[in-house]
Order: sequence, then C-alpha cells, then structure tokens
Amino acid sequence: MATKGEQFAGLTVALVTPFQDGKIDEAALRKLVDYHVEQGADCISPVGTTGESPTLSHDEHEQVISTVCDQAAGRIKVMAGTGSNSTAEAIRLTRFAKEAGADGALMVAPYYNKPMQDGFYLHFKSVAEAVDIPIVLYNIPGRTAKNIEPETITRLAEVPNIVAIKESTGSMDQASQIIATTDLPVVSGHDRLPVLLMRLDGRGVASVVGNIVPRDVKAMIDAFNKGDITAARAQHQKLFPLCRDLLSMATNPIPIKAAMKILGRDRGELRLPMTPLTESQEKSLAETLRTYGLL
Repeated sequence: MATKGEQFAGLTVALVTPFQDGKIDEAALRKLVDYHVEQGADCISPVGTTGESPTLSHDEHEQVISTVCDQAAGRIKVMAGTGSNSTAEAIRLTRFAKEAGADGALMVAPYYNKPMQDGFYLHFKSVAEAVDIPIVLYNIPGRTAKNIEPETITRLAEVPNIVAIKESTGSMDQASQIIATTDLPVVSGHDRLPVLLMRLDGRGVASVVGNIVPRDVKAMIDAFNKGDITAARAQHQKLFPLCRDLLSMATNPIPIKAAMKILGRDRGELRLPMTPLTESQEKSLAETLRTYGLL
C-alpha cells in the first residue's frame, strides 16, 4: 500500500560517529561517507542511536550533520537524526538539517518524559508543520520508554511531509497494522528482521551491521525485491550470526565500534557512559568476524 517516502526504501546505514581523543574525527567521518557511496548504500543516517547522539553537544550534533551532508554532496541520500524530547529543540535541529542539505530527518519519539499519545501526535505534527522536509518517524520504545501506538501513527500518516517510519519495536503485529492502515513505507530498525518485514510489504532496513558489510545487506534487499526469496533467505542466514552478536553482546553501538576497530576501520572510541567490550568479548567478536569471512 505504501506510496510516499519511497526515497528512503532499501539500505540506510545507521552511521557511527568516529571520535579521536574525545573529539569528533571529521576526516574519519568523511571517509565513512565515501565508503558507503562506493559500497552502494541507498542512504546514510548520522546522529541516530548508533551515532551516539545522546552524548553529543548541540554544536557537535550540527557538526556531524553538516559534515555528512557536505561530503555526501548529493551522491547518497542523508537522513539526519533530529529528534528530541523537547519539541522546540527538535524543530531547531530539523531546521538545521534542512539548511545543511539533508534529504530527510529521522525523528525519534520523545524519550524519558513519556508523552501521552496526543503528545506524540502534536510533537511530530508541530515539527512537520514548522520545517518543510521529509520526516521519517523512529519508534524504538526499548530506548524511549514508550511506544507510539499504531493508531497514532495512522493519524500522523495524514501529515503530508511525514513520509515513512523506522519500526524498531520488533512487533510484527504493530508493523502489519501500520502497513495495512497507512501509506507510510515501513523500514526495519532491526537487522535481524528485514526479510520477515519485507514479506509483509516492508521497504528495507536502517542497519547497524551495514557499517561493516553494506554490500551484503544491500544484496539481501535487492534479491528480495527481484523476487529471489531463496537468495534473500540465504543472505539473511549468512548475516544472522553477525547481526546477533553485534546487537546482543552489549548495547549498540559498543559492539559495532569494536568490530570496526578490529577491522581497522575506526578507533573504536566511545563516550561515557558507553564503555568498551571486555577482552573476552572482543575475542569472541573477532571470532564471529573471522567465521563470517571478514578476518
């Protein structure tokens, strides 16, 4: 049924934020953008959960968005994280993203203050009316402490520039209801679920594991879209152990940054309160990467 927001179908990589000695490593961030252009990702999403947005200052948040948009230079779509638990702040960040040249804004549900469903509706509607940019809703109650209910999402789908949803509840019931009652493309926020979601008419994945194997994730999506379910399933089965370990060993983005460090693609530096993997966890992760064929 989905008709709008198709520009955000396919593979979106939930981009990490590289640090060096506590500061944003802008050169490394630009290299990451180039890497995903070369690898054929459809879109990159800076300063989301994987980008450690809660530990960035407002200035740093804007620095990451402007750097990514500048380096992307129209070669790849940019869906910038601009959510907040303050509606005024979300409007300000979304305005900045539009001025920086982002193709869309990824807007997480207001976290911690646990709005009522009307509060969710009015929050997203207010941002959408204030800033003329395509907005992708981001529902991840495991992080935000409250679900945006399907009925609220159905109401929000009537707002013209709310164009898609990153669905991270893990609930196929919820995804099915959104797909049945709205024209919003549903993008999986779980690396382990895109094939299952695409069978329900989902439109792809916003992927953490895509930071290290974007071609493989893209191949899975492309195989499914071509009707080659056998190839899509085989690719999913290959990816599954890697996704499982990267997302269950510790809180995201701790394991993906560790994997990138092991592979020589990032320093693996995190900001408190995020802490590195233990030595034994890192050895286990290296074994997973070796089994996959990355080492």
